[in-house]
This record gives sequence, C-alpha cells and structure tokens, in this order.
Amino acid sequence: MYGKAFAPEYQGELGSALSVNSSYEEVLATAHRTLADADTALARSRAQLAVAEANRRLGRADAAGAAWRAAYRSARTAGDPAAMAWALWSGGTLARQCGTLALARRLLGHAVALAETGGDRLAHGYSLAGLAETGRIQGDYAAVAELHQQLLDQARAHGEARHMVWAMSGIAQMHRNTGEHRKALELFEESARIAAEADDFRGRAWSLRGVADVLSVRGEPDRALALLSEAETICRTMDLAGALAYNHKMRGNVLYRAGRYAEARDTYTGALHEFRAMGEPRGEALSRLGLAKSRARLGRDRARTLAELDLLERDFARIGLRHAREMVIAFRTELTATPAAGTPAPRSGATTLRSPAVPARS
Repeated sequence: MYGKAFAPEYQGELGSALSVNSSYEEVLATAHRTLADADTALARSRAQLAVAEANRRLGRADAAGAAWRAAYRSARTAGDPAAMAWALWSGGTLARQCGTLALARRLLGHAVALAETGGDRLAHGYSLAGLAETGRIQGDYAAVAELHQQLLDQARAHGEARHMVWAMSGIAQMHRNTGEHRKALELFEESARIAAEADDFRGRAWSLRGVADVLSVRGEPDRALALLSEAETICRTMDLAGALAYNHKMRGNVLYRAGRYAEARDTYTGALHEFRAMGEPRGEALSRLGLAKSRARLGRDRARTLAELDLLERDFARIGLRHAREMVIAFRTELTATPAAGTPAPRSGATTLRSPAVPARS
C-alpha cells in the first residue's frame, strides 16, 4: 500500500503551506515570503532550498544554483547535516540537469554521507536515487539497476508513492533502452496508475511520456500523441519547464518514427529553443540529434548531416551519455550504408531516437 504523494523537500513552515502539486511559481513566491521572515539559519536554509527547487524546475539554472549554495551555507551555519544533505541533493540534481554529470555524482555522494550522519532517511533515499538516476542517464545500467530495485523496494515498504513512481519508471526506461518493450510498457503504465492514485501529477506526466515512447516504438503513434497531450497539460499547469521541453522532444520522436519528418523537424526545433533558453545541454543535444535525423530524411545534404553527427558524438561523449552516443553511431552507420541519392526511412522501431533518461524528477 502507499499513501498520497508528498514533497519532503518542502520542510518546516513550507511543508504545511505547499504540496507536491503546487505550481512552481507558487512555490517560489511562498519560499521568498518565508525566507524574508526566517529568523534562524535552519529556517533560511529550508526556504532557500525551496527557492532552488522551484527555479530548477522552472528552468532557471543560475537562480537555482545561487539558491542551493545559499541553502547549504545556511545549513552549515546551523550545524545541521540533514539540511546540508538536502541542499547538496538539490545542487546535484541541478548539475545532472545541466549535463555536468561528474559534478552531480560528487555532490550527491556527499549528500548521501551527510544524510546518513544526520539520520534523515528521506534525504538519504533521495540522494541515493539521484546517484542511481545519474548512472542511468550515463547508460551505466549494470552499476545502477540493482540500486533502482532496492530503492523501489524501500519505497514500497514505506508506502512512498512518489519514490515508487520514480524508481519504477527508471527501471522501465532501462528495459525500454535494452529492447524489452513489453516489460517497459507494463512498468510505465503501472507507475502512471500509481501516480494518478497518489495525486502525483508530475510523476504521472513523466510516466505518460514513457508509455507514449513505447507505444510509438510499437507502431501506435496516435495513442502516443494523445498521451503526450495529456502530459503536456499537466506540465503547463504546474509550470514544469524542463518536463515540458522533454515532452516536446518526445513528440518529435513519435512524429519521426511515424515518418512525419517535416512535423518532427518543426517539433524538434521548438524543443531545441526551449532547452537552450533554460541552459539544458543534454536536452539540447538530444533535440539536435532528432533535428539532424529529420532533416536527413527530408533530403539534407549528407555531408552536412555527417558533420553534425560528428559534433553530436563529441558532445555526448563530453557530457557522458553513452546510450545517446550509440544512437549517433547507429544513425551514421545507417546513413553511410544507403545510396547518396536518398535516405529511406528506417524499419519500424529501428534506429529510432531513444531517450536515455528521464531528467531531474525528484
């Protein structure tokens, strides 16, 4: 069994004023008011953490970075290791969102240690979850698959729906990326159901995106697009800038797989602008890959496409995205194997653009 979803990152006074489904503009306004009234270092740290998380999810990386550092300094002044852990969790999650995965690992590793010292089970679990997600984004499935399962078991034992949804969709993503589509679909659909029953709207939006991805690979683009529209409504209602951009990129994937290349090109272009506006290099690079593939199908000069693929391969290697780099190599191989006069569409499900991860959902 599990209860309604909650947001443990909103602590103290903020915990009673905000819910997991509060819009992030509301979170930001409430956190700033709380910060202005804070009379202890710990209260300041908690408010600054909420400011950091709201800005991160609104795609405002610079403001989020300044806020989590301020939260950490206040927590250190208060001498509270658990509060320090939450601040580092926020900073590590932001680092992952910004594509600096080595920094994300360092910050989240320190957060795990501080949470253990402070005896905060939730901060410890969230920080471990952040490490697991970072490894999954990098494509290091062997290293993090067991950790994902352990975190899912812990979430079930404590009835924490939000973490159940996170862990389950993470496991589903690994199944999807290794070609086990039936199992991936089962897990994504279960996580979407749990999120709905627990009133975790953000978790449902991410889970629906996963369901849509697998349905698209299975040749059901209309169902996939309908689910993405439902998820988009949630993202807009909650001011989820990053999730909305990834939703649009997935829409591009679905259109591309359906052979609707002009629509896919335009959709990837829009997602690319969204990612650039929020300084999200991972999403930007994935959108550039989709855009390059769509343009190739529409007859773009092959030499220009190959040059773009070379740039993307270097970018994915720099960020540390193994699975995405493999996609670039696969498409280059396919492209160079075809006659120069044309680039026919791939078979259903073959060399399709696959999202290596679901970002920054904690």
